[in-house]
Amino acid sequence: MAELEPIRVLVVDDDSEQRDAVSAMVCAKGYLPEQAQNGEEALEKLGSGSFNAIVTDLFMPVLDGAQLLRTLLERGDLTPAIVLTGFGDISHAVSIVHDLRAFWFLEKPVQPMVLHALLERAVHHERLAREAAMLQRQAGYHGTLLDMVGGSQAMQQVFALIQRVAPSTASVLVGGESGTGKELAARAIHKLSPRASAPFVAINCAALPEHLIESELFGHERGAFTGAMARRIGCFEQAHRGTLFLDEITEMPVGTQAKLLRVLQDGKIRRLGGTSETLIDVRVVAATNRQPEKAIQEKRLREDLYYRLNVFQISLPALRHRKEDLPALADALICEMNAKHDCKVDAIESDVLARLILHSWPGNVRELRNVLERMVIGAREGTLQLSHLPPTLGVPQMNLPVPEPQSSGEFRFREGATLDEVERAYIQFTLSQIGNNKRRAAKILGIGERTLHSRVAD
Repeated sequence: MAELEPIRVLVVDDDSEQRDAVSAMVCAKGYLPEQAQNGEEALEKLGSGSFNAIVTDLFMPVLDGAQLLRTLLERGDLTPAIVLTGFGDISHAVSIVHDLRAFWFLEKPVQPMVLHALLERAVHHERLAREAAMLQRQAGYHGTLLDMVGGSQAMQQVFALIQRVAPSTASVLVGGESGTGKELAARAIHKLSPRASAPFVAINCAALPEHLIESELFGHERGAFTGAMARRIGCFEQAHRGTLFLDEITEMPVGTQAKLLRVLQDGKIRRLGGTSETLIDVRVVAATNRQPEKAIQEKRLREDLYYRLNVFQISLPALRHRKEDLPALADALICEMNAKHDCKVDAIESDVLARLILHSWPGNVRELRNVLERMVIGAREGTLQLSHLPPTLGVPQMNLPVPEPQSSGEFRFREGATLDEVERAYIQFTLSQIGNNKRRAAKILGIGERTLHSRVAD
């Protein structure tokens, strides 16, 4: 029988007697203590190994408990910390628990039974968090990450990047064509971060008139402009301690971009018409369907704002570049539409799937969602059939020159092509769209694998 992994607790205190006493209590609980005399030494030990819990004094030289926890929060280290505090510092300790997400506080002198109970809860919390993170990673390996679906190599790379950046406080720039799921990626970053319990606020910079966007972002005071009948809290304040998603950032007026940059640098906002500044703690995830470098050249995006936002970049692939994800995407969207419209669609014909794969999907996953929603509503129950499909979707165009399939996403036959030529070209095209997976191609085309091999080889 394998031995259980020891429970490691890091004890941080500049007072050696207090440090030894707390370590003895940790040891009496059956846990393995390790000591650090200040926050700086604690960070070194945390960087070289993992701990199940931290017990730290609040006031220390070099790097105190609050600075230690702030650094851990910025790193995305979620090791639960118990803060030790002297009499009269309770309010400070409570703010540390609230603002820096410490596990709890404990007043000196430390009572062994109370410390043991808190440590037991903290270790249990750490194990649950670790198991949840592991399960989420495993789900990503199997083709899903929260509301995102994709087993393709391109999407697995996206999932890995999201999981890597989520625990940090870094700004993220999400790129990709319209309809690829940039807001879903932003929501996944938020839900997998320490800010998950705080608000996620989304704003589309392209959907607001120029004269309203600053009020939407920063808020305004009563009388700030004509029609400002009452104070309004802006998106930054709404997202305090959470995440603000700025979609289509290159559509934001350049003047507003300058003010946004100032807010991101200073961590303060001033409402329109206001005279005082308000501290805010907001993580920003921005998105654009344009090439950022080109947007900078065209003066649509400030270069300094781009570098401030582009601490970490994630690019979402177009649907036409990951068509192997279509079957799983279709299943997930059908389940969603069943719940939304109280339908009972339980399958999709292989002919329908073949037509979906042959379509170029210029509108990406958003277009696929709309098509499947229309089909599910039309079918109501049972299997989605060709009769439920929009008549021109995925249909090869006849009597036209044959273009490069990779560039158009469609398959067209030249006039006078023989049936054998059409059949072989159609098979080759289907294979090219699903990563040369012959088993899946045979299923989509409704033929056996041997038949497919023979017709490709002829």
